[in-house]
Amino acid sequence: MTGVIDAPSMDAVATQLLNSNIVPIDIAARTAGSNPLGTLLDWLNTRQPTLTELILFSRQMYSLMRAGIPIIRAMTGIIEATKNLRLKRTFRDIQTQLESGRELSTAFARYPEIFTPLYISMIRVGEGTGNLDASFLRISAYLELEKDTRERVKSALRYPAMVIIAMGIAMTIINIVVIPAFAKVFERAHAELPVFTRILMATSDFFVNYWLLMGIGLVLLITGFSYYIQTERGRYLWGKYKLRLPLVGDILLRATLGRFSRAFSMSLAAGVPLVQALTVVARAVDNDYVGDHILNMRNGIERGESITRTAAATSMFTPLVLQMLAVGEETGQVDEMMEEVAGFYEREVDYDIKNLSATIEPVMIVIIGALVLVLALGVFLPMWDLATVSTRSN
Repeated sequence: MTGVIDAPSMDAVATQLLNSNIVPIDIAARTAGSNPLGTLLDWLNTRQPTLTELILFSRQMYSLMRAGIPIIRAMTGIIEATKNLRLKRTFRDIQTQLESGRELSTAFARYPEIFTPLYISMIRVGEGTGNLDASFLRISAYLELEKDTRERVKSALRYPAMVIIAMGIAMTIINIVVIPAFAKVFERAHAELPVFTRILMATSDFFVNYWLLMGIGLVLLITGFSYYIQTERGRYLWGKYKLRLPLVGDILLRATLGRFSRAFSMSLAAGVPLVQALTVVARAVDNDYVGDHILNMRNGIERGESITRTAAATSMFTPLVLQMLAVGEETGQVDEMMEEVAGFYEREVDYDIKNLSATIEPVMIVIIGALVLVLALGVFLPMWDLATVSTRSN
């Protein structure tokens, strides 16, 4: 028998063949083909796995394990159905780790860029309690809510982003093409120009003379900003200041707190210890600033303070949420109360997103109207003066 197997190493190939009752005689690495289309497709299929792919994987694992299929056999079926080459290689290595006797959570922990600490912690708890299928079900439900929230926030921000980009392109074209044409007419007339016209002409001259430097500066600024927010300090400051952005800052804050509440509730319901749950959730909220406040809650609980008091010290939660937390502590149902808190924040985010367009549209109309007014005054006032002078001379 001859064939091709996608695996991270030759040892992994040998292990997979031996498990299939096939004794390998010769294993060689396949050389890259010269087909550019195939190379492009391979490159596209090695992208970072999306939330949708992780949701599908979690759902598949839940269904297969619920049906009583052994985990290694379940992984084999999932590997065959996976299209993402990076995810396929990851699953093959995880299967190899399982075959060598390692735990599933340990195998997942080798890929922190794909599986979050919350994901790994839930798998570890499922292994310890013997409810691994329930852990995969909770994870898939959490990821589905996470995906839905992200999509709603992106859809709400898509309209203002497109308007701002269109305004930037329009202003660039006007300054580089339109205004210089009018400037030549005004220069030949030797007329005194209004202040709006002089401002427009000065801005246009700056665009025409320095457009290349402006483009390079913009690229460097975006690149530098992208690099900075990858650093520890940059992630913290960006996480802090994006929650203070006009119009959308409050929505992002509530969405982040909803994500924290949902993940915290899920961790406690699965049996994760309180302090460990806060540590894991602090890394799962995708905001270092909020995560730092969650770690402060953990430190307060380690000192013996209550969850309600430590949550109040962060100044992030509303009095209603703090009251629900206090009730949860008194009744011993913190996980259920946190689930209610998550639903509260998610309903608020949903309402704000639905009304965001109605809030942004008047602001955009005022800005566009101001730009049109400046352009109209700067271009048509001197033309009106020239027409008046010409009529008088006739």
